[in-house]
Amino acid sequence: MKAVFVTEPGGPEVLEVRDVPAPVPGPGEVLIDVVAAGLNRADVQQREGHYPPPPGASEILGLEVSGRISGFGPGVAKPFSKGDKVVALLAGGGYAQQVAVPAEQVLRIPEGVDLVTAASLPEVAATVYSNLYMTAQLQAGETVLIHGATGGIGTMAIQMAKAFGAVVATTAGSQEKVSTAKAYLNADIAIDYTREDFVDSLRAQNGGKGADVILDVVGAKYLDKNIDALETYGRLVVIGLQGGRRAELDLGKLLAKRLAVIGTSLRPRAVAEKGVIMDAVRDAVWPLVADGTVKPLVAKTFALDQVRAAHRYFDSGDHVGKVLLLL
Repeated sequence: MKAVFVTEPGGPEVLEVRDVPAPVPGPGEVLIDVVAAGLNRADVQQREGHYPPPPGASEILGLEVSGRISGFGPGVAKPFSKGDKVVALLAGGGYAQQVAVPAEQVLRIPEGVDLVTAASLPEVAATVYSNLYMTAQLQAGETVLIHGATGGIGTMAIQMAKAFGAVVATTAGSQEKVSTAKAYLNADIAIDYTREDFVDSLRAQNGGKGADVILDVVGAKYLDKNIDALETYGRLVVIGLQGGRRAELDLGKLLAKRLAVIGTSLRPRAVAEKGVIMDAVRDAVWPLVADGTVKPLVAKTFALDQVRAAHRYFDSGDHVGKVLLLL
């Protein structure tokens, strides 16, 4: 089968399509013939040499796929059949024509979603739901600030939080993306961080109130401002480090407002924990996708042999929604 490898740390030019042996599903694993794979920030970080796969995971890039089940390892407990149309959450291996993955991390695709588009869902749905609801316990009526309005995480988080009754504020890097966040994604507040201080702008547009929950992909660069933007008993959930990994934290601010700062990562979690998250996504998020309340957004698709072009496009930041590889 064909799969994508990183020849050495670097830019998109280090990506190489190779012929490799097909995977053999182990105990409890499902074999999937991949139709499409989603690109994620973690893929870029791995390509650049900053985010190696967890121990035992495939070195092939790719954390989410859609496709059809073509085989089973021993002892698969979930009631799947060959030919089922599914999505899967992976620790690696998605940029390949086949992948073997624990059955706990596999879901049938939501009703009404085509098999290619479905590849845009598993990583972002699991990330957003697990962090906003299972970890931060976001409640209806609370204000959530989501950094990065138009990426895969942002577009899913805005829609999901709105669907569950939160007041949604978000940041974006241009007036065009601000307009997209409001008009298409239905954000209540959208802030152009290149023109405005997001802390002041959030409070000015939200009746003087800050955020109860912040979902942050930036990291160090935003730490102090995120703390300032939080209300008493607020929760900051850091899921990315695009703005660095080291920053100074004023513990006095933390204590005064009784804040929680939480760092999470989905990729290295145990299979059983990922299974719990995927079951929650199936029960809570899939119905919203099926009825059109939450819409999967695909910016552009690329053939497997265009993987370098796909990464260049992803790196540009021009996309709204997900970028997909077609296998």
